[in-house]
Amino acid sequence: MFGIGVPELILILIIGLVVFGPGKLPEVGRAVGKSLNEFKKATAGLSESISTPVVKAETKSEPKAAETTVKAETVADKKPEVK
Repeated sequence: MFGIGVPELILILIIGLVVFGPGKLPEVGRAVGKSLNEFKKATAGLSESISTPVVKAETKSEPKAAETTVKAETVADKKPEVK
């Protein structure tokens, strides 16, 4: 996803251990995990709420295949009036 390999992950964990200490690191990790989870849920809900009205609008604006066939047949059935 971010291109983070094992060496980079180990470096991030060591820096986190130095900055926060061994007692606080699990709490910080838990808080970051919960925040990421909530962010994913919020973005999924937002994208769903945006895409749902677009899909509904597209289905309303598109005529059904049967309707276009009937309209085409009725136009073809009409013969031009000869005067």
